[in-house]
Amino acid sequence: RNMSSAGPEGRKKMRECNGLIDSLVYYIQGAIADHEPNDKATENCVCILHNLSYQLEIELPESYAQSIYMQRRNISSNDKTPGCFGSRSRKVKEKQQDTPLPEEKSNPRGIESLWHSTLIRIYLSLIAKSTRNYTQEASLGALQNLTAGTGPMPFAVARTVVQKANGLPSIRTMLHGSHPMVKKTAVSLLRNLSRNTSLQSDIARDVLPDLVSILPESALESDIVCETTASICYTLFNLTQSSSHNARLLLSADGVPKIITISMNDSNMFSKASRAASVLLYSLWSHTDLHSAYKK
Repeated sequence: RNMSSAGPEGRKKMRECNGLIDSLVYYIQGAIADHEPNDKATENCVCILHNLSYQLEIELPESYAQSIYMQRRNISSNDKTPGCFGSRSRKVKEKQQDTPLPEEKSNPRGIESLWHSTLIRIYLSLIAKSTRNYTQEASLGALQNLTAGTGPMPFAVARTVVQKANGLPSIRTMLHGSHPMVKKTAVSLLRNLSRNTSLQSDIARDVLPDLVSILPESALESDIVCETTASICYTLFNLTQSSSHNARLLLSADGVPKIITISMNDSNMFSKASRAASVLLYSLWSHTDLHSAYKK
């Protein structure tokens, strides 16, 4: 577990180690089958897989990048920085999302297991069944890592989480009553998922009211709460930017007063959340058909 956080070279060596990833997955599957998702060894295995999935899209061997993983595209240098407000056009994003991942292997081996639907379902199972904060956070964090890029693999993983494995209910549970770091990671995962336009209606229907409900009513008391709040605002931005229906959902959930309060917090410590809330308000105002409802 310590070695897996040693940096890019360490991750590369461990991913290439024959049988290591397969053994970790095998152990976790056994623990779940035996109804023992809370033992320390399972936590260690999941934390290792979490670390090995970090920056996976960037660090994949060339053979996977070319033949299995994604088609290289010549994107202008202006589009190199991903983010909620990057200059990458909607057309390019949708083209990437529509690029199919080659058919999954029925018996993945080694590095192929890291993004396989079998392991995605294992993470979701641990999120639902484990009561260990580190196990929950590592499972959410692994899914966050796998959905962080802009190529076909992250979007394919996102579709598996939301539509094929019905993962939103388990993720939604982590928004309420969880350890602050577990909640923060769950929100970060939802932020990644919400970038996929084909999933936004599902996400808005299932978790938008929950996201609004956990927005703070008043002052933000810690860095973690500030970062979580900023991520919530950017997730809501993704969900409402192109959907008047989703913006109305946010309005119905009494989200606007909370967002206004957060946007007016001018403390330097919490400027990240304030800025995110301000950008969200600006985007919400772009839905001119809702102006009268906003004013009411």
